[in-house]
Amino acid sequence: MNTIYFDNNATTRVADEVYEEMQPYFCRQYGNPSSMHTFGGQVGLQVREARERVARLLGCDPGEIIFASCGTESDSTAIHGTLEALPHRRKIITTRVEHPAVLAVCRDLESHGYTVVELGVDKLGRLDLSELEHQLDDETALVTIMSANNETGVIFPIEQIAQMVTSRGIVFHTDAVQVVGKIPLNLSKSPINLLSLSGHKLHAPKGVGVLYVKKGTRLAPFLLGGHQESGRRAGTENVPGIVGLGKACELALQHLDEENTRVKHLRDRLEERILRTCPDSRVNGDTESRLPNTTNISFEYVEGEAILLLLDRYGICASSGSACTSGSLEPSHVLRAMGVPFTAAHGSIRFSLSRYNTEEEVDFTIEKMPEIIRRLRELSPFVQSRAR
Repeated sequence: MNTIYFDNNATTRVADEVYEEMQPYFCRQYGNPSSMHTFGGQVGLQVREARERVARLLGCDPGEIIFASCGTESDSTAIHGTLEALPHRRKIITTRVEHPAVLAVCRDLESHGYTVVELGVDKLGRLDLSELEHQLDDETALVTIMSANNETGVIFPIEQIAQMVTSRGIVFHTDAVQVVGKIPLNLSKSPINLLSLSGHKLHAPKGVGVLYVKKGTRLAPFLLGGHQESGRRAGTENVPGIVGLGKACELALQHLDEENTRVKHLRDRLEERILRTCPDSRVNGDTESRLPNTTNISFEYVEGEAILLLLDRYGICASSGSACTSGSLEPSHVLRAMGVPFTAAHGSIRFSLSRYNTEEEVDFTIEKMPEIIRRLRELSPFVQSRAR
């Protein structure tokens, strides 16, 4: 049975070109890039080239790139590093729909005396910017708001938000893990101070990420030790991962148009046919401003976990929300914040596509979904009670 993978917001396959470029740095070119000898220096040159490739995708200077282990570390570095650099300010503003990599950190800081404001969203997952503007004050050290939601794909007006925040002299960070490689970025012309990305969301390996730090932004290092990353992030560089990320960013730049045409077409086809053939289904989130690869669909009166189990029998991989929270039986915190009814929130499925998906895979899934939903509703005590 072939695997049909529609869970790319959780992680992506490593591109063949990325894998091939990484291989020499395990067993042949294994020198430490910080070493003085030629053997290590050659590796250091490859790290520099990877940094330039990442910078080209982001539209920034290579010197503004800090390599990290993942998006979570990048988020934590941005938050803790900003607060340490601005110890006289004790307020953080974020949203209720952030990834746990941001929410958990902010809530921990709240338990240590910081004031944390979590902005709400409307039923389409959109922010009220007037609420943000009302909360900005001289006590605010940091505003951290994701570029696009990992569960619904809803894109926030980050450039507008960043301008609003930085014009007040407040540091702005965005978790752009789901955006990088899917929509164009040009940070050289943006007021964004800090931006996080994760390699395994754009066909690079797991275990490598980036924190973009705009020149002039004050940020204390999160990891202390050696002089790596110009003293901004200690620890011997993950050379194979960094090289792989550099190649993945180069490929992402080449495939941006495809993400916003062919991949978007596949997403729209999947969504439209499911909504048409599965009664009492609905799309969660703003369909006008969202990632081109993502749809989050609720099916009333059935459990999302049961849908996933039946999809899995056909080799179809999807998700009921963030991979970091899928072990919980509680409805998604994102859908709860949007006010999605309980009967729908429990039956939500996220399909997230990539350039490796095909029309045949989409059509196979379209064929199987009505059968799965019908079968589960026949077993649902809620549906049976309504029928009586």
